[in-house]
Amino acid sequence: MSRQNWSREELIIAFNLYCKTPFAKINASNKPIIDLAQIIGRSPSALALKLVNFARLDPALQQRGISGMSHGSKAEISIWNDFNNDWDKLAYESEQILSKYTGQSIENISGIQQVQFELKGKDRESLIKTRVNQNFFMNTVLASYDYHCCITGISVPELLVAGHIIPWSIDKENRMNPLNGICMNALHDKAFDKGLITITPDYIIRISEKLEKHIDKPSSESFFLPYVNTKISLPHRFLPDKRFLEYHNNEIFIH
Repeated sequence: MSRQNWSREELIIAFNLYCKTPFAKINASNKPIIDLAQIIGRSPSALALKLVNFARLDPALQQRGISGMSHGSKAEISIWNDFNNDWDKLAYESEQILSKYTGQSIENISGIQQVQFELKGKDRESLIKTRVNQNFFMNTVLASYDYHCCITGISVPELLVAGHIIPWSIDKENRMNPLNGICMNALHDKAFDKGLITITPDYIIRISEKLEKHIDKPSSESFFLPYVNTKISLPHRFLPDKRFLEYHNNEIFIH
């Protein structure tokens, strides 16, 4: 008997897992892939292949010659486009579907703390959605960089931040867009957020004159000067959008 076609819900949660899984770990022996395959009644090999098929649609991976099945499917393209057209909506929808399939609360499957204070109705729902989506964004960005700081290479998860290139408060439409995300250690993320360092559209690190004036001790110098005019380590997926980097250079960076 032939295997049933993938439903839209199955494809959405498969793409959710694609976003959260470092590319090198997309294989049938990876436990999260095994677990989700069991939940949706597919083989780990079939799910892993579906994730690779999504990868073939990513321009960053296309440049590296990554390809899935030669024909792929129109349904995969549709899901890819749905996410990229509205990350905020689809990220949350994917977590809701996971919650339904697993029988767990959306807070549990998203790894966020329960909302225990006195919020009800739409206010509580809005707060939960915000936290769920923030967690999805964080996991997607960190996985794209294989849990390494793009400047220093630091790989201690507790020290890594999934920051926004255009700040959360400024660009509502791209709050959830992983192309507006970048993985740095907490120190360099803070400097980037304050405009003391920037990354050019060519992915080159620059530091501001204001920061240069404060680098007068070896302890401070070693944190920044070795990286000036060097190129960041690029993510395996979801390359930072050059338009967002240009905005940071022109509007956030202190020249």
